[in-house]
Amino acid sequence: MGIGLAALVYRLPFVYDRLSWRVEELKTRLLYAINPPDQAVFIPEGGTPLSTPQITPQPDTPDPTPEGFSPTPSEDLPAATATPLPDFVMLDGVVYVDQHERWNYCGPANLAMALKFWGWQGDRDDIAEVVKPGIPDPDLNFIQRGRLDKNVMPSEMIGFVADYTDYYIVARYGGTLELLKELIANGYPVLVEKGYYQEDYTGKVAWMGHYLFTTGYDEAQGEFIVQDAYLKPGPNMRVDYQTYLEGWRSFNYLFMVVYPPADQEKVFSILGEYADPTQSYEIALETAEREIETLSGVEEFFAWFNKGTSLVKLERYLEAGEAFDEAYQIYYELDDDDAVRPYRITWYQTAPYMAYYYSGRYQDVVNLANFTFETIGEDTLEESLYWRGMAYYALGEKAQAKADLYNAVWLNPNFDAALIQINNLNFDE
Repeated sequence: MGIGLAALVYRLPFVYDRLSWRVEELKTRLLYAINPPDQAVFIPEGGTPLSTPQITPQPDTPDPTPEGFSPTPSEDLPAATATPLPDFVMLDGVVYVDQHERWNYCGPANLAMALKFWGWQGDRDDIAEVVKPGIPDPDLNFIQRGRLDKNVMPSEMIGFVADYTDYYIVARYGGTLELLKELIANGYPVLVEKGYYQEDYTGKVAWMGHYLFTTGYDEAQGEFIVQDAYLKPGPNMRVDYQTYLEGWRSFNYLFMVVYPPADQEKVFSILGEYADPTQSYEIALETAEREIETLSGVEEFFAWFNKGTSLVKLERYLEAGEAFDEAYQIYYELDDDDAVRPYRITWYQTAPYMAYYYSGRYQDVVNLANFTFETIGEDTLEESLYWRGMAYYALGEKAQAKADLYNAVWLNPNFDAALIQINNLNFDE
């Protein structure tokens, strides 16, 4: 078969859908072989802040409890009853949803499970059409348009529940295993974001971020019962408490609970002090500071990173920047092995950008975004483009700022933060 004819056959929709996965996988393998992502490092410049930010960008990680949606409970909520938890819970009514045959579908698949538990009639593609609509290329089908969107942020999932369903969602940091068990024992499955080491589609074992729907626990075995949208067998997998905790640490112990509006008071009663989002940030900060004193290596990196994230949530940006400086110094000193260096972390978490930006450390924002893109091999994270664009604008480099913000919207036409700034900033002067 001639090259031209082969190319035409490849573009046929049913052939393209079947083979494009393999083609992209091969391209990524070659890219990583030439430019190993674990060898890239980011070293903050620090120093005296260039200036105080004069513009306030729309944060891409809004408070997980938007005003008017899942309101902060009143002070007179009844306290949760201190009854012993059962030794075994496996919730009924769980509908398993996988993320296979899609690009980066962990978020839509897991959120679909959390909503379906309560009777939602949609599916993972309904969610993806909103949270990862993909590039506006009419020559590509819906699945292929979303290939470049590497991650769905918790804020995007929260926004979907708020705007497109009749349910509520609460998200908090600094969670504990005992709190998860209490929620599950009371009938509320929990969605967490965690990291794990797994062979990826390049054939290498590396750290990746992952959502995990947790629907039960077994005290006798010391295990959670989870629905894993990616790993097999998937439904009702078992994860021992220690492994679960270690993976959860890399996302500052973030957890989310979907529930019907009528259950608002009950959920917040179970949450106790976590009902107040600010209190959850304080708890997460205290946890990170304790772990910094006891952990080493990559786990200490995660602890410092979590400290920075919690300080950002508390709007203590200068301190947060210093915490991230410590985290990246540890990162630099780790072995240049992609099974150790979690080079994907800023694919999923953007708090360092906020810390450096709001500290006036614009060049560090640019350098961190460049480092992040180097680990991917292409500029394909709308959040990183957004923060680099905002930093470029603050540095007076308006052409580059405009390009980044417009590219962020091209990657995700529903990315409101970039749309707002394109309208707010004057690129014509």
